[in-house]
Amino acid sequence: MKKTEYAIVDIETTGGNAGGSRITEIAIIIHNGTEVIDRWETLVNPQKEIPLPIFALTGINDDMVRNAPIFEEIAEEVLQRLEGRIFVAHNVNFDYSFIRHELAQAGFTWTPKKLCTVRATRKIRPGLGSYSLGNLCNTLDINLEHRHRAGGDADATAILFSRLLLWDENGEIDKMIKKSAPDQRLPPNLPPEDFEQLPEKPGVYYFYDQYKKVIYVGKAVNLKKRVASHFSGHNINPQRQHFLRDIHAISYEVCGTELLALLLECTEIKKLWPTYNRALKRFDAKFGLYHYEARNGYRYLAVGKLSKFQECIESFDSEYAGINLLLGLSQQFEIDPRFCKYGLPADGEAPQQYNMTDLPEVQVHNEKVQNALDQIQNNRPSFALIDKGRTADERSCIWVENGHFYGMGYLPMDSTLNDIEELKDYITPYKSNQYIMRLLYSYAQKYPAKVKFSELNQ
Repeated sequence: MKKTEYAIVDIETTGGNAGGSRITEIAIIIHNGTEVIDRWETLVNPQKEIPLPIFALTGINDDMVRNAPIFEEIAEEVLQRLEGRIFVAHNVNFDYSFIRHELAQAGFTWTPKKLCTVRATRKIRPGLGSYSLGNLCNTLDINLEHRHRAGGDADATAILFSRLLLWDENGEIDKMIKKSAPDQRLPPNLPPEDFEQLPEKPGVYYFYDQYKKVIYVGKAVNLKKRVASHFSGHNINPQRQHFLRDIHAISYEVCGTELLALLLECTEIKKLWPTYNRALKRFDAKFGLYHYEARNGYRYLAVGKLSKFQECIESFDSEYAGINLLLGLSQQFEIDPRFCKYGLPADGEAPQQYNMTDLPEVQVHNEKVQNALDQIQNNRPSFALIDKGRTADERSCIWVENGHFYGMGYLPMDSTLNDIEELKDYITPYKSNQYIMRLLYSYAQKYPAKVKFSELNQ
């Protein structure tokens, strides 16, 4: 039976992602599981300018690579040295993404088994302060010459790998090189136990950076599968590469249903505003219907932009929707249009001027405005959505009060309620918005058996 061989690789590049950067140097060391049996390295012409920060880090400049081969010229030799061997690197997915991309550009398909020496060291020598190559070499007394050059880093990685083979009493390396090993796909800075603890239940998960700041919030029907999907595939765009490198920890919260997970995700994104979330940040209402009383005692209704410091009666995604509602109220309750403000005039358009003589009686007018406000209030239902809980011993509950999301929580299965509004004792309040209310109204319409109305709406 053929003995397993390993190709220990290090590369230098013009930047941090395979999609927009190129390889400037590559070193490949062949290890037979006992010792190094071959070594090869070369500079590579990236066919683009090497940025000054990269030159400062590696010492490789444009003059050094000008007469070096382009990757396409060495692609076949690189493939021959890698083919049939376990691909080993420190932070393996970085080197793998570049080499796989460059080989694909040259017309070659390459899908190896991989081994990350960052992950292997975490498993075999847990508890070290840092697992960067430089710090590991200092901690483990490994000679590291020519730091940030492909040959020097590959030599140090080869020594580290040899020691890991000797220290690996529990066969961790054999487990890791199986193609199905899930932690081979994990981001380099994420402890495997953070992923392994994830349950296969609905919920919300949080990704943290090295400073313990939340950088992404997501919801899932199956937490483990959804989180794993972030790490699968071979997408090499810069945003994804930076995203994966920034993940240093994961936490989660189990939810009773997918709907509760979606609501929690939405509220957490609004509260935490994570760097890598995009979609749900767009769903903020932009306009509101306001009510105020002027010094002359007359009450006004107005549509305007939402203010953080002013309560509105109703919120809207567009100014058009707000104006339509106000026009309808004005006609239905015969409110004098002079006391309705329909947003700001268009650019260059003068504000509409009204003759403010012959005004209606204050009390009569204000009663009409109050009737309009009462209708808005009365059209807002209060209801609960009762569904399954996180365990068989509880139920989940979502409470909507006067047309606004009040909050959600869980109550014991054996609890007795004399009034549906007693659910509020079990609920954690959250902030409402139009996106959440659209979700809740849609869900209530689809599953009417789960809706319990307040007696106020009977």
